[in-house]
Amino acid sequence: MKKQALITGATSGIGRATALRLASLGYGIIATGRRAERLEALRAEIEAAGGTCRTLCFDVRDEQACIAALEPLERIDLLVNNAGLAAGLEHIDRGSSADWDAMIDTNVKGLLYVTRTVTPKMVAAGSGHVINIGSIAGTEPYENGAVYCASKHAVHAISQAMRADLLQSGIKVSEIRPGMVETEFSLVRFHGDRRRADDTYRGVTPLTGDDIAEAIAWIVQLPAHMNVNDIVLMPSQQAGAYYTHRK
Repeated sequence: MKKQALITGATSGIGRATALRLASLGYGIIATGRRAERLEALRAEIEAAGGTCRTLCFDVRDEQACIAALEPLERIDLLVNNAGLAAGLEHIDRGSSADWDAMIDTNVKGLLYVTRTVTPKMVAAGSGHVINIGSIAGTEPYENGAVYCASKHAVHAISQAMRADLLQSGIKVSEIRPGMVETEFSLVRFHGDRRRADDTYRGVTPLTGDDIAEAIAWIVQLPAHMNVNDIVLMPSQQAGAYYTHRK
């Protein structure tokens, strides 16, 4: 029976790349996101390559929408909690509470809502794998990023506790914490300001969504007795949140 992978935030970046890569491994894809036209394009691309893809258009910040979309699913073998965002880059005294709410509601509460709905199915089946997409911000707070860093600190802690909670049920839990990845991340953070978004990667060859998808593909193909608890991935020009060599 074909394994089923649920990927949140699959309309762009890491999520989209992960859906395509897992489909190439033979997974049936369940792709979620807020942009219906992009989900449809993803479905068409996967099916054109001979795979299967089901799309669910909803916002992970809405708990009832999560339950309505995900509760009817019979089986999920792999959950990739990818949906997330950064909004704003200001000192705490000048930050926007709307940006803060968007980050906390998506990065933390959305991940929890999806996980709470999906993991009981895994527990009942006695198997499964949850992969949470965190960030180096989850252990390295930086100037102007207080709330984003706090949300990714939460993802890091939740991932570690989730690993313990689900251990006796035979469910694997992994966290991937990337450094710079060039997706729509910075464009969203800067509210569409292309110049500021592009400047984030000035002089650096960043990671791509495909790079993270390849790491996910490696993790899910490991033997059953092996689990990657936590993996940090960086561009070769970046050593940490404050250490970047720009050419």
